[in-house]
Amino acid sequence: MEFVSCSVAAAAAAGATATESPRDPSLVPERLQRREQERQLGVEKRKQERQSQAVAEEKSDFFASAFARERAAVEELLRGGPGESAERLEEAASRLQGLRKLLNDSVVFLAPYDLRQGQEALAQLQATLADRRHELQPKKRFAFKTRRKETAVLSPADQASGPPAAAPSPGPSPEAGTLASSWACGFSNLQSQVLEKGAEELRQRDILLTDLSDCTVRLYGNPNTLRLARALRCKVLCGPVSTSVFLEDCSDCVLAVACQQLRVHTTRDTRVFLQVTCRAIVEDCRGIQFAPYTWSYPGMDEDFQGSGLDRNKNNWNDVDDFNWLARGVPSPNWSILPEEEREIQWD
Repeated sequence: MEFVSCSVAAAAAAGATATESPRDPSLVPERLQRREQERQLGVEKRKQERQSQAVAEEKSDFFASAFARERAAVEELLRGGPGESAERLEEAASRLQGLRKLLNDSVVFLAPYDLRQGQEALAQLQATLADRRHELQPKKRFAFKTRRKETAVLSPADQASGPPAAAPSPGPSPEAGTLASSWACGFSNLQSQVLEKGAEELRQRDILLTDLSDCTVRLYGNPNTLRLARALRCKVLCGPVSTSVFLEDCSDCVLAVACQQLRVHTTRDTRVFLQVTCRAIVEDCRGIQFAPYTWSYPGMDEDFQGSGLDRNKNNWNDVDDFNWLARGVPSPNWSILPEEEREIQWD
């Protein structure tokens, strides 16, 4: 009887142990639950990534179709011919401004190649527009009037002796030659001068400043591009530039500019007061300092409207250094200009 009782007690104990054993490892269901949550989070994350990619692709497709449609409309207006008029050119200029705004607003999701193609297309259309405007301008007659005056003052003796020998005509100025070939204007090979150009001279033209030293240059208006090369201790102040600004081989300069894109090459110890739509780029530079664009002049609001730039979008402190690829470590080649050093006498 005692043996049977012991066996029954042992069996009961074993049964009790067997019944309670699944409850002992209480962490197993928690681990499974955590793993299931992680799996669901992963699924949701991948879903969001696919949705984001789909949205980006949808935006890119919309941009491509809208850009192509507006570009074709502008090209048709600029095609020229017997029906060309100033009104058609103004409509082309207005639609070109909308096209530029579309590109600026799409920078955040466009691939670099698509962005570059769009910028090149805008530059070509802008050059064509400038050519068409020039063709519609009335021909100047000052040369004809000059010849008539010269003929009127000839004496009878001079007339009897035959036509006078033609005086050698002066060759075209470097600026005129550049203007005829690429619609560029600017200043070159000057020192210690104050140089200015107005809005009518600059409107949607390519500005070239080269080989200047100790000069102050004020550009009141809306050019298409600006290139500053080989400048020493110069101050260059420019209104809103529709596309790109390039600096090359400059030293100890101050630049104030608003633009879509800024590229700085082989330049040192230069302060840039900047408003820019895209990320600025520096390469082979040192001692470059950036601050927000603060220059102003009468008529600037109209120039900004003509440029197509968004005044509320400014990446002045977002700079890529092509010579500094270390992530998380600031480039030693450029920095933010301290606020106490941003007071500049623009006049």
